[in-house]
Amino acid sequence: MDEAIKIRAMRKEDIPEVSEIENLSFPSPWSSNIFFSELEKESFAFYHVLECRDRLVGYGGYWKIKNEAHLVTFAIHPSFRRMDLGTKLLEHLLKNAQDQSLDTITLEVRDSNLAAQRFYERFGFKKIAVRAYYYSDTEEDAIVYWKKL
Repeated sequence: MDEAIKIRAMRKEDIPEVSEIENLSFPSPWSSNIFFSELEKESFAFYHVLECRDRLVGYGGYWKIKNEAHLVTFAIHPSFRRMDLGTKLLEHLLKNAQDQSLDTITLEVRDSNLAAQRFYERFGFKKIAVRAYYYSDTEEDAIVYWKKL
């Protein structure tokens, strides 16, 4: 991995920067309190951050549910997109899930988020379902993706 890039476990002190990226990335962002709560769920919630030249520029997290991972959040700061940082972070999360002997990973993406859909499809994720009216802010459908690890 590039020496200027570091991926590590998310810590509570990262949450202000994570929240900034969250607010820039999603129409209905998680609050800081949600991230604090998620970090308390150490037995099944795994969150990582990506730093580029000592600046936190991305994060992602998944829940471990039996033998499956469920990617619950993933974002790269808009100024750092299209630099393969998302690729590095997702590869790290997938390997981390494999190292925990998880068999599959799922996630949801807004129907309108074509860039994210293309990104996950490049990693071999397959569309398996639609959750109608999943997003309460817009009643937009979610596309459910699945991948074998």
